[in-house]
Amino acid sequence: MAVSLYLAFTRYDIFTPPEWVGLDNFVRMFTDDPVFLRSAKVTLEYVLIGTPVKLVAALAVAMLLNSVTRGSGFFRSAFYAPSLIGASVSVAIVWRAMFAGGGPVDDSLRIFGIETGGWVGDVDLAIPMMVILMVWQFGAPMVIFLAGLKQVPTELYEAAEVDGAGPVHRFWKVTVPMLSPVIFFNLLLETIHAFQVFGSAFVISNGSGAPAGQLNFITLYLYKRGFADLQMGYASAIAWIVLLVVAVIALVMVRTARSWVYYAGDNR
Repeated sequence: MAVSLYLAFTRYDIFTPPEWVGLDNFVRMFTDDPVFLRSAKVTLEYVLIGTPVKLVAALAVAMLLNSVTRGSGFFRSAFYAPSLIGASVSVAIVWRAMFAGGGPVDDSLRIFGIETGGWVGDVDLAIPMMVILMVWQFGAPMVIFLAGLKQVPTELYEAAEVDGAGPVHRFWKVTVPMLSPVIFFNLLLETIHAFQVFGSAFVISNGSGAPAGQLNFITLYLYKRGFADLQMGYASAIAWIVLLVVAVIALVMVRTARSWVYYAGDNR
């Protein structure tokens, strides 16, 4: 990390000694590199859309599994499996084939009269395709949610039911407050994880970030600058900007958590 920080202030092509340029890389990033700004925009779009949807899906399935008594172990393993293989190259290749023109998804939509021509090459559908892949890997947060649900005292639900609270009211007044530490943990973890998307975008776009840069996430752009264009100093500067942005977001989450996260023994 120390070497990377040093290289961020240099012009370095790997084969010749680094040349100190000061803040030039950072100035160039924000004033003379529209591709970087575009990559940052699509990355934030991916994070802001995919993370909440993934957590909602994980919580919904966890609540279903929490009420299942027979075969719960099998279903828990089945839903968790995509989290283990979702980041692999093979899954990305399959995903590309599924959403390509003439693929299974395209053919299925055509039955309902919806013509997409494939999601992979569509500017408007490329991000939704990646979000679906992200949401499909909801197994890890689901297991954490399920563990949290097991710790919610049944007496609270019984008391709420006696008071006349319906399922929706019990969810918002009992489940969500009791799960707030788990929700916060998953939200923080999945947000950081979403910023690190690389392998699937690289494989699906053949390393180009196509279509029209919609899959050119910041990590993919960093990789291309560093290892394809041999601008390792500039790539190091991008890496540190990404680190700072994620750190600021994490800090904001931690600082604002006190207003909605409730722990055992908290009298608020």
